[in-house]
Amino acid sequence: MSPISNDDLHRIFKNLDKNNKGIVNVEELHLLLEKIGVHTTSEELEKFVGKTSLNYIDFFFFYEAMVKAKIAEKESDEDSSDDLSKAFKVFDLNGDGYITCDELQSVLSRLGLWEKRSGQDCKDMIRVYDENLDGVLDFEEFKNMMSASSNSENI
Repeated sequence: MSPISNDDLHRIFKNLDKNNKGIVNVEELHLLLEKIGVHTTSEELEKFVGKTSLNYIDFFFFYEAMVKAKIAEKESDEDSSDDLSKAFKVFDLNGDGYITCDELQSVLSRLGLWEKRSGQDCKDMIRVYDENLDGVLDFEEFKNMMSASSNSENI
């Protein structure tokens, strides 16, 4: 969501305010958000806004909150991606951009997380997330693996 000038924001408000009373209801705001790809329910939106309608000042502050939230989300995603990139490099011992079974087993062993099992277990671990079936994990597959493991911890 890129910043919008105050003039443009005022024009948007006026277009939403169909009856020219200086008020936009949550339903009208919800329709606008859906059009620009922000998906939420009217109930969630009303809960977030804290009222059923907004005057221009409320609308302005709502917009500012949305921009700040989007910026924070983007920064969080960038931090997360940077952390994942560093973690990937720990496992990618030869720096070729792929994590092999041997590299995975070596790092897990050094961390004390690998019990002396057969190499087949390591291959099975990779196979679960190896989307292109090349026998190794690239960075995108690694991100998916880490995302899936963090999601399962939240359950």
